[in-house]
Amino acid sequence: MGIKILIADDDPDIRDILKLTLSEENYETIEAKDGEESLKIIRAKPLDLVLLDYKMPKMDGRQLCNLIKKDLLLQYLPVIMVTGKGEVSDKIEGIDSGADDYIVKPFEPKELLARIRMVLRRTKRDLEANPLTRLPGNVAILNELSSRIEGKKTYAVCYVDLDKFKAYNDKYGFEHGDTVIRETARILLGASKEYGTPQDFVGHIGGDDFVVVTTPEASDNICAKIIRDFDKISPSFYNEEDRKSGFIVGRDRKGEIQKIPLLSVSIGIVSNETRDITHVAQIGEIGAELKKAAKSLEKSNYVKDKRQSKP
Repeated sequence: MGIKILIADDDPDIRDILKLTLSEENYETIEAKDGEESLKIIRAKPLDLVLLDYKMPKMDGRQLCNLIKKDLLLQYLPVIMVTGKGEVSDKIEGIDSGADDYIVKPFEPKELLARIRMVLRRTKRDLEANPLTRLPGNVAILNELSSRIEGKKTYAVCYVDLDKFKAYNDKYGFEHGDTVIRETARILLGASKEYGTPQDFVGHIGGDDFVVVTTPEASDNICAKIIRDFDKISPSFYNEEDRKSGFIVGRDRKGEIQKIPLLSVSIGIVSNETRDITHVAQIGEIGAELKKAAKSLEKSNYVKDKRQSKP
């Protein structure tokens, strides 16, 4: 998949120059002429980077950058602010609003490309992100779990999985499915922010599988909040007929027609509070077991590992 970059600038000549410069590296570009249009594109399309003009109509670069960095789902999207020559206060305000870097017009094309490469490299290294949610992916998740095991402190790993997601995807299509995945990510981040600690970690394993790493004390509240918020939003993913019925008609895994309930969420909580955990695979095995138990209960819920191996 090519790298997608949004060029947000109200000057069509600057957009053309930027487009030409970026084409040298075969970057895919999308254009926006003001802040509001930029925000719509950013919320609708998975992007790798935003080149953001500081002065734009309807919403300037600083305001837009602020919105991006405050959005739980977009905060990892890198932003390079483009400012006019000598506008030092603009540079400072751009960086203060959360921009990852800035470049001054008129710019050297080679310098711009070097800065883009640097920011993309840094973001990839920091995140190894899932392209759909921009949440940290498997590499970052494994590193996080390994560091928790080595840290010798107590932790809880919440494995989050959507129920009946395949049937939903089959009926409503991948675009609607992607919306569900993104909203789930938003819910997880919100719950972690409200009830967790600054050290909490939210990752996207892939598909409809997520992980939240927190403390044992916070895990119950986080999971209860995830379930409350997901059950509240779940009906909105359906058309009126399915919403009223409370199910969709689809095929189960054996290909037989059946009534399939609306989307729900199952969570398995693995903790080292009452048992010794020595390697990452162990966390995954226990998590899969607990998630299976949670899924057997037919509605949104979480199951906590209560077994003990510590004296």
